[in-house]
Amino acid sequence: MSVIQARLSRDEDHLVKQYTIANDISVSTLIRDAVLTKIENEIDLKLYENAMREHERNPQTVDFSEMMRLINE
Repeated sequence: MSVIQARLSRDEDHLVKQYTIANDISVSTLIRDAVLTKIENEIDLKLYENAMREHERNPQTVDFSEMMRLINE
């Protein structure tokens, strides 16, 4: 396990500590969850952008009944 440091102003530190108290979580949990959520969101956005570019190059659509038929094959 590694340790990461972050510099916060006095006001930022107070805000973080008050948030963790109000939500009954540790500062470590808050920061880990926030960082991992940000990374996951950026990955999701890039996947979406890539899928949209591919769809613009090759626009194919499938109606619901056809999709269900393909899934159940």
